[in-house]
This record gives sequence, structure tokens and C-alpha cells, in this order.
Amino acid sequence: MQARTITDEAQLRAIIGSPPELTLAKIADRLNELTRQFIERSPLMCVATASADGGMDVSPRGDPAGFVRILDERTLLIPERPGNRIADTLTNLLSDPRIALLFIIPGLGDTFRVNGRATITDDFDLLAPSALRGKVPCLGILVSIEQAYTQCSKAFIRSDFWNSEHHIDRSQLPSSGKILRSLNDPSFDADEYDRARAERYARGEGLY
Repeated sequence: MQARTITDEAQLRAIIGSPPELTLAKIADRLNELTRQFIERSPLMCVATASADGGMDVSPRGDPAGFVRILDERTLLIPERPGNRIADTLTNLLSDPRIALLFIIPGLGDTFRVNGRATITDDFDLLAPSALRGKVPCLGILVSIEQAYTQCSKAFIRSDFWNSEHHIDRSQLPSSGKILRSLNDPSFDADEYDRARAERYARGEGLY
């Protein structure tokens, strides 16, 4: 398929226009007493990183609200909980420190964005206050804030995202086990994989 493409900013701006001064004025290089509340009240965040070879990744992070700790007005600490060990976010940061965060609060349309640069730390004393269920994270991501600002709620309004009438039952989509089977081995026991994973999650195994 071939389509007409936009190749420079002049073409783009001719279609969408320029941002109003008031919109640009909300972009800050640090948090304040008002904007920090979006991070303190958020139990879910998406983090985007890029690798040196141009690859990109975005993944969710979640814990009780306030899990991303505000160390000062320009520094955040994200605890790194156990995952699938692919570790795209961490390996990307080793070669490219740029990072972008999107904080989401249940029931709110407004989100909060942070762009900056990050490093990985294993400093136990720094990570200890992020312990949950008695387990201190082995690693954390230190974020130096370069931009911080609220994002308007248009996407959540258009999608009607928080409307429970639109919630989808998990059974309506293929399970992780079935997807693994389709990608690898027709003899793979998808039902057993899904059952065992559900039991692990129910026990809280591997979450912290």
C-alpha cells in the first residue's frame, strides 16, 4: 500500500497549526506542589525508552499509588519489580538514557507526562523505602526530569475509557498460553500454562 506522506514540519504545521502559547506555558522542567500530586496518586505508569540501534519500547509499571517516589523536584525513582527478564527498558537505558513516562490515575481523563534522562541504580539504601511485602527491589530507575506537564483528557473522552459498560471479559480474547502455542509449538499445553500462571498470580508469586 502506498500513501501520501508528510515529510517535514512545515507540511505538518500547515495542517495542524502551532500550539497556543498557553499550552506551551504548562511545560515545566521540574515538579511543584500541584503537579507532584499526579505522580503521588498514580498506581499505573507507562515508560518509553529507545535503544542505540533505533529500536523503541513502551511498557507498563504498576504498584500501589505513589510507587514512583519523588526524591526532589527534578528527580524520580522507579522501583524495578520482577518481570519476564527480557528487560527492554533496562537494556535500552544502558545505551540511550532518554526516557518518557505517562502517569495514569483511575477515573481521571487527565494524565501526567515526564520526559528526561535516566540511570539504573542498585543502591540498597536508596531502594529500601520502595520495599513491598518485605522485599526491596534489586534495581531502580533514577529519572532526571527535563519536561513535566499535564496531558489533556481528550483521548479518554473519545475512548470513553473508564466506562465499565465497555469493559471486555478476558475470555473474549486469546490467552497468553494460546498465543504461545500459535507462535511456537502446536503441542504446547496452553491450558496448563494459563492455569499455572493464574495460580502463581493468585499466590502473589513473582510479583515482588
